[in-house]
Amino acid sequence: MSCTLTSIYASLPRTTRGQPIVLGADPKGKTFLYANGNSVFIRNIEDPSQCEVYTEHSTAVQCAKYSPSGSYIASADNHGKVRIWGADNKEHLLKNEFQPFSGSIKDLAWTSDNQRIIVGGEGKEKFGHVFSADAGNSVGEISGMTKPINSVDFKPTRPFRAITGSEDNAVSFFEGPPFKWKTTMSEHEKFVHVVRYSPDGEKFVSGAADGRVILYDGKTGERLSELGAPAAHTGSIYGLCWDSTSRFILTASGDKTAKIWDVTTGSAVQTYTFGSELKDQQVGCLWSGNTILTVSLSGQITYLDRNGQKPLRTIRGHNKSITALTVARGESQGTKIFSGSHDGLVIRWSVDGREMINITGDSHTNQVQSLASNSRGLVASIGLDDTLRLFNSSWESYDRMEKLSGQPRDVAVSELNIVFLVCGSSICMYREQQGILVTHPLDFEPTSIAVSPQGTQIAVGGKDNKTHIFAVDGTALTVLRVLELRDAVTRVTYSPDGRFFACADNMKNITCYQLPNFEPISRDMWRYHAATITGLAFSPDGKKLASVAIDTHLMIYQPETITKVTQVKGAHPLNPVTCLAWLDNDTLLTGGNDCCLRKWNIKC
Repeated sequence: MSCTLTSIYASLPRTTRGQPIVLGADPKGKTFLYANGNSVFIRNIEDPSQCEVYTEHSTAVQCAKYSPSGSYIASADNHGKVRIWGADNKEHLLKNEFQPFSGSIKDLAWTSDNQRIIVGGEGKEKFGHVFSADAGNSVGEISGMTKPINSVDFKPTRPFRAITGSEDNAVSFFEGPPFKWKTTMSEHEKFVHVVRYSPDGEKFVSGAADGRVILYDGKTGERLSELGAPAAHTGSIYGLCWDSTSRFILTASGDKTAKIWDVTTGSAVQTYTFGSELKDQQVGCLWSGNTILTVSLSGQITYLDRNGQKPLRTIRGHNKSITALTVARGESQGTKIFSGSHDGLVIRWSVDGREMINITGDSHTNQVQSLASNSRGLVASIGLDDTLRLFNSSWESYDRMEKLSGQPRDVAVSELNIVFLVCGSSICMYREQQGILVTHPLDFEPTSIAVSPQGTQIAVGGKDNKTHIFAVDGTALTVLRVLELRDAVTRVTYSPDGRFFACADNMKNITCYQLPNFEPISRDMWRYHAATITGLAFSPDGKKLASVAIDTHLMIYQPETITKVTQVKGAHPLNPVTCLAWLDNDTLLTGGNDCCLRKWNIKC
């Protein structure tokens, strides 16, 4: 059996309030870069659904930039490591790794000859460093600031110059190579968040938390003018970038606007206003060729129209760990993918991943614990805010919310439109038609639940090392049998064709049973994971069983041939896999702590 990764539904950039994010542009204008966790995302500008992920850093990546030639990418992380790797091949082979200083690197830049890199951040012994990209040798000293550097850049033309913006409200100017401090400009009244040179090298610009944008001479560092005096924005400026002609500047601000400025007149020629909520603050921007985009505090990426007010396109997704996943099918709605994350957000995706919307309405205020659906279009979610929520018929917003007596652990939806969930030490049944929540107390602590394809039977896994099988008759539950396992049960699932049942325990063992008599068939042979199993599901035809775990791995079993097991090590590299769902008999989706969904093609 083969298992091939076919596509990635990418995460959004990870954002932090009060901090700018750094976007990297491909010199060829085809892709752009950003970071989330220990991953660097390379997304196609024209078709953002095309994405590659580089996950080789051991800690959170802060920034990534293409070399001017476009052949290499340099990425830097929280520990002060800079990795230089190939951009042209899918393997992204490592060329060099350096550690300029110990501490978080917030920004980096290349010289136009691809020979030198400058980094700035919050080092323990220094705040900036400039070194050769080939050998890592120091090519100057970045000093003169008293607080961490937020932004750095090189003059793209000779003679080379370097600039830094720091939290001591200063812009520092360096000549070289070797680079030495020349002067410091203290024009700003608050943190300098971003400094950028124009493509022709004639000017550079700084933006700060005081909302001001100041222009300087690119060769001498002398102040030239200020855009929109007394202030360009009413909030902090987090993003700045030039267009290719060096005449226009795009700014992104915490006042929830982005503006395009004409440098020759010093006035704004276009203003884009976003929403009124905190999440609508603009914390980063990019101008690549004819493409203009900004990033909001929510991580949402918005493509802007150079000649109009309305966005051309909005890219949504998760930027927190994905915790729940289901594939819903409905007569009028078709097939859609739903994913929930650590921050309570639920997103509806098209099957190809090109269209996505956030589920609106009275959303979860805490982690989405589980999602479930049936073929009749009923979709339910539970969260650590102790609520059950049902979606409306168009799958665009929440339709109903039920407050639960305790914290829910798992949810299942039957074909009879009954929602089953385990909560505290009880089973709750919710009938959509009556809107009544019926609670059945248990003498053990449940961990997971599954409902049979006919809806006449449910299985509940418990911390008592047992799986309890109940018959369902209306709102009544009757114990049919109890399956003994070696440790606490973590996941239970029925095959959609009604032939098999499987459960996983805390000893990482998966037991498969033949229905209707629950005859064990896997004989303790399916124990391949090295950590807690977080997801377990049969393909629609029941011929494949997939499991995922905290160990980052994906396993595919065949109940009809128990000795055949396909192992996908590092299915989500360096990140725990938290959930899975089958799209069809040969297509599997997985979600993980890298905030991505991955689509796999599985062929026997």
